Amino acid sequence: MTAGMRADGPAAFHLLAKPTGAICNLDCSYCFFLSKEMLYPGSRFRMAEELLERYVRQLIEAHARVPVVQVAWQGGEPTLMGLEFFRRSVELVDSYLRPGQRAEYTIQTNGTKLDADWAGFFREHGFLVGISIDGPREIHDTFRLTRGGRGSFDQVMRGLGHLRAGGVDCNILTTVHAANEHRGREVYRFLRDECGARFMQFIPIIERVAETAQDGTVPWSSWRDRPLYLQDGDIVTGRSVTPDGYGRFLIDVFEEWVRRDVARVYVQMFDTALANWVGERPSLCVHCETCGLALALEHTGDVYSCDHFVEPRYLLGNITDRHLIDLVASEQQRQFGLDKRDTLPRYCRECDVRFACHGGCPKDRFTRTPDGEPGLNYLCPSFKLFFHHVQEPMRAMTGLLAADRAPAEIMDAYAVRDVRRGRNDACTCGSGRKWKHCHGDSSPRAVRTVE
Repeated sequence: MTAGMRADGPAAFHLLAKPTGAICNLDCSYCFFLSKEMLYPGSRFRMAEELLERYVRQLIEAHARVPVVQVAWQGGEPTLMGLEFFRRSVELVDSYLRPGQRAEYTIQTNGTKLDADWAGFFREHGFLVGISIDGPREIHDTFRLTRGGRGSFDQVMRGLGHLRAGGVDCNILTTVHAANEHRGREVYRFLRDECGARFMQFIPIIERVAETAQDGTVPWSSWRDRPLYLQDGDIVTGRSVTPDGYGRFLIDVFEEWVRRDVARVYVQMFDTALANWVGERPSLCVHCETCGLALALEHTGDVYSCDHFVEPRYLLGNITDRHLIDLVASEQQRQFGLDKRDTLPRYCRECDVRFACHGGCPKDRFTRTPDGEPGLNYLCPSFKLFFHHVQEPMRAMTGLLAADRAPAEIMDAYAVRDVRRGRNDACTCGSGRKWKHCHGDSSPRAVRTVE
């Protein structure tokens, strides 16, 4: 058997490699990962070249049965490693790929260190670059701060400008929190129109803590005095999105997207929902029945069950001691993935949108069901709101696909209904606002011309 191959292991999986560990040049106040620095006291927080080569070799060996190997970088802030590190990583990948195989590269960055050289490198090697932007300046700068406590908006937009000028494929990652949960349509339009985004992810911020002050704040002010963040506690900070706020944000975005941007703008959550309606496995593990195929690799070679569970109890081992595929295929990791399905409370198992939701991410299952059973997702109200709201258009798009027609045709159906809608009617998003003041807004940037 070829090195790294296991008949009982997955043919493919996703691994976020963190070459700088938790080290970042920003001090985003909601970042759960900055405190992970405490796991490695005294570390230089730089992946050594020997470990880089071991990682690349084992990653490719573990994907011997598939034609595409995904190489994904994250942090902290991975660009702090410098461009030469990534040039070397590509050289190593090229040297280990098997005949007929190719690599797909992704990197998640805050964008502040990017320049024309970075953009040229990304374009040359086909990187999909995820860049974090929370919305217009006043929203973005609420929590995404520099180490000096200043907003990072200008630096991020400068970095995005280099990517756009260099023709780099970009994916905007936007966190949803207390400062923007009521401004979904505004955030979406900004990302689409001002940032030129065609790929978007909306990630809910849920900070669990054991206790907070009366105003919902926490007793630490910066990364320097935060305790190690663990998935414990049943209280959330004041920065967190509210239980139904994430759903309302998604509906606000969906009502804009479904009228104007189907097939033009990719929104991960909407694609995930459609996949579940069609009956295919979605790309987002949060709404898969089971998980366990999205792991994290630290700068030391330690492998953890998930990026959200980088903590001692979810450490699988180190690639210098055991081959990566042995860790991925371990009983510990298999059970981690099955627990997502097997620990659902009865309230979830009997829910009419379970097929689309699957209980959400296990990290957020710290509330109780109406009958008192533990294990309900904090965002359950959001998931119910969103999945019930989109069930009619999802069924319509499923029908279009089954008929070998484009889901984008749904926009024409919306256009016909909207022409008949009264300007003073309640908006279809459920906000309570009048249609003319909400998704019926006839801003030139927002309207799709109907032939």
